[in-house]
Amino acid sequence: MHEDIKFLQGNEACVEGALKAGARFYAGYPITPSSEIAELASIRLPSEGGVFIQMEDEIASMAALVGASFAGAKAFTATSGPGFSLMQENIGLAIMTEAPCVVINVQRSGPSTGLATKPAQADVMQARWGTHGDHAAIVLAPATVQECYDLIIYAFNFAEKYRTPVIFLSDEIVGHMREKVVLHSNIPIVQRRMPNIDPEKYRPYEPEKTGVPPLAYFGSEYTFHASSSMHDETGFPNNSPQNAEKVIKRLYNKIYQNKEDIIITKEFYTEDAEILLISFGASARSSREAVNILRKQGKKAGLLQLNTLWPFPDEKVKNLADKARIVIVPEMNLGQIIGEVQRVLNNGIPVVGVNKVNSEIITPLEIIEKIKEVI
Repeated sequence: MHEDIKFLQGNEACVEGALKAGARFYAGYPITPSSEIAELASIRLPSEGGVFIQMEDEIASMAALVGASFAGAKAFTATSGPGFSLMQENIGLAIMTEAPCVVINVQRSGPSTGLATKPAQADVMQARWGTHGDHAAIVLAPATVQECYDLIIYAFNFAEKYRTPVIFLSDEIVGHMREKVVLHSNIPIVQRRMPNIDPEKYRPYEPEKTGVPPLAYFGSEYTFHASSSMHDETGFPNNSPQNAEKVIKRLYNKIYQNKEDIIITKEFYTEDAEILLISFGASARSSREAVNILRKQGKKAGLLQLNTLWPFPDEKVKNLADKARIVIVPEMNLGQIIGEVQRVLNNGIPVVGVNKVNSEIITPLEIIEKIKEVI
């Protein structure tokens, strides 16, 4: 098997992974600290027969993604906090019309413009609930440059498999660090399911057993109507209460009934961990080093790294916490993932956050100091 080994930035690895997954369309507006994704995509996509377009803003960028997706392209964009906020309405459009696409958010400090070049991990809840209405979300978070490459392939796979936008929640630290990356072909590439019936019988929102309808593309022999309004299997408006409940529940269930396929986690020294760390992104790197240091000191520490933030890995957290005396949740915000951990456990095990919002990474020693403080 042919493999390339490169020394890449996290943002660059995202582009290489997207190309490996089959992405051939990018629409976006440059914004720190995600700009390198647009820069490299503008070079690499045309050379691979794809299309790069710089849009006037993030609202238009997300709209272009939906259009490109319906035209048959695997489409993606990249942004950061303020741009991600602008995309939310059309992310809702992609959810409702079931347009597969990938949105990369390289998180930075906020609110608003905030510290434009500094890291944070405060978009966790926005990634889950940023657009209005009841809906499901798939959100992936890399902690290494290799994971930027690997997980972006999974992001496209999930988008195509479940006909949904997928949020790729990176951060400034992971996006800008450079590490060795193996550009492998070990992850099978998923293609969207096309209809195989008479075009006159095609109903674009009639689900298969998985809850996901096959998707034809605009310009093919299949013609269909896509609407952001409540619609039935034909794609045309249907405002009945019975139809609304059926559609909303199906959009939710097609994700949550397949969460075992979607949830990706990594474990380090969790077999006997009495001190369990749960973290993601750049904070998981510091957490892993803290575990290594504690292990050398004879303390039974372990790490559950979350690569999938949503759907949240309830069962995995429960199973590992059953053996622990205490759970520590390092994250560069005032506490977002910790709320989910507390919701899942709710059994008397102390759950303690290590939080930092001054635009600096949480260090391994800060995590260890917090553990000493509470034990």
